[in-house]
Amino acid sequence: MDKFWLKSYPEGIPAEIDVNQYTSLVQLLEESFQKFAARNAYVCMDKFLTYGELDILSKKVGAWLQNKGLKKGARVAIMMPNILQYPVVMAAILRAGYVVVNVNPLYTPRELEHQLKDSGAEAIFILENFAITLEKVLEKTPIKHIVVATMGDMLGGIKGTIVNFVVRNVKKMVPAFSLPGATRFKQVLSESAALSLKPVTLGHDDIAFLQYTGGTTGVSKGATLSQRNVVANVLQNDAWLKPAMAGSHSEEQKIFVCALPLYHIFALTVCSLMGTRLGALNLLIPNPRDMPGFIKELAKYKVNVFPAVNTLYNGLLNNPDFAKLDFSGYEICSGGGMAVQKAVADKWLKVTGCAISEGYGLSETSPVATANPANTKEFSGTIGMPIPSTEIMILDDDGNPLPLGQPGEIAIRGPQVMVGYWNRPDETANVMTADGFFKSGDVGIMDFRGYTTIVDRKKDMILVSGFNVYPNEIEGVIALHPGVLECACVGVPDANSGEAVKLFVVRKDPSLTAEQLMEYCKEQFTAYKKPKYIEFRTDLPKTNVGKILRRELRDEKKTA
Repeated sequence: MDKFWLKSYPEGIPAEIDVNQYTSLVQLLEESFQKFAARNAYVCMDKFLTYGELDILSKKVGAWLQNKGLKKGARVAIMMPNILQYPVVMAAILRAGYVVVNVNPLYTPRELEHQLKDSGAEAIFILENFAITLEKVLEKTPIKHIVVATMGDMLGGIKGTIVNFVVRNVKKMVPAFSLPGATRFKQVLSESAALSLKPVTLGHDDIAFLQYTGGTTGVSKGATLSQRNVVANVLQNDAWLKPAMAGSHSEEQKIFVCALPLYHIFALTVCSLMGTRLGALNLLIPNPRDMPGFIKELAKYKVNVFPAVNTLYNGLLNNPDFAKLDFSGYEICSGGGMAVQKAVADKWLKVTGCAISEGYGLSETSPVATANPANTKEFSGTIGMPIPSTEIMILDDDGNPLPLGQPGEIAIRGPQVMVGYWNRPDETANVMTADGFFKSGDVGIMDFRGYTTIVDRKKDMILVSGFNVYPNEIEGVIALHPGVLECACVGVPDANSGEAVKLFVVRKDPSLTAEQLMEYCKEQFTAYKKPKYIEFRTDLPKTNVGKILRRELRDEKKTA
């Protein structure tokens, strides 16, 4: 395949990465634990955890798990927000030879039951705030070992006690639960004092993570990510980011903002694993929705790398205190998870002086597949080009490659592409081509430079009187209106045109009317693209990563 996009690569980025420099993700992690032992690896609520401490604690927890008799390859779930226990437990599971099953802490009992049964998880580490959910479904799952953590476990004596008291008794964030036989996290640390981690031989084909897709396309499926998949994507990101970090102070420790949840593949790879590879400090934000609290944390550190989704960038920009921060350290702002809107990107650049470099990927690609240059000075409106060792093709409905400039399904091949969906060979066969390309379900157009623009999800396309309407385009333009905070559009049934465009809007300006917005749309869109209906909302349904759920809006089946 002609990788013509390599001509567009910034200087210093290789065409390929050598995934064989590590036999496993564990080898990569352990190298950093030794190399950066004295450095701080994570900070949460002002409590620091060094790489050396992460090394010791993860060995302890791993030894405790091995002592329970779990066999190599057993699945172990983590159901926690961004707290210090997360990186400890994640490293412990991997080092003990097990598979990490990342679980969204806000799952309903139904969703949790499905994931634990589907993955076959035998053990779970869970924050007490969410233990009631597990209690409701425990008998229907294969879970044999439960470890319950508290917010204050790793914050130190007095501080930990105070935090736990406030969380439980003041904020009432821990519903009463009963999990007989569960072990407390601190108990695990004390019980493991006399235990030793037994080394496990791991290779590229061993599974590292079961990363469940959001379920927005139906039943949630586990993307099976091998050691090779994840190592490859860490090295690909490392190679891609190097030019942006090669300036002054390149030897100084980098500070990453980890506000996206670690159970999500974007934060897992780009913040946690990439940060470990670079010996960076990850600033863990347990609740980024608390914007005032989030901004107070940002004020304490000279941040260098800030991965986020559009809604998070937008939320910060709409808090007046954010603009008062010191942005002089900002080197890389990576946008992913959903389309970054131009209005948000332009304002972010104006406020921070650092352009958002949009990338693209999925749980199935560990996740990054394409990216804009990390040291970009402007927002491109594209998802960039294939990163090293990655190929992109644009396919028609029959799976044939399309010429440049034609919209079609984005297909991805590279060492970061998943092994398949866990225990779902039929689903895997539906998305993998015979020559190893993963069909993403996203519609894109590639230009002569190798840059791809996402037009939309195949299923999100709206068909109005035979014309294709892509919600990303409509939403991107509506978001530029000064009276609009957030928006989403979907197709609704229409007697005349088959489907019509319905727009949902959260107002920034409370006086904005539907008539004013319709007038704006008239100026911006050709007739078939114009929304036929506008509905104002106080908020829009979102995933916990902040991605707007068009499907929920579509399923409401409202036409006015």
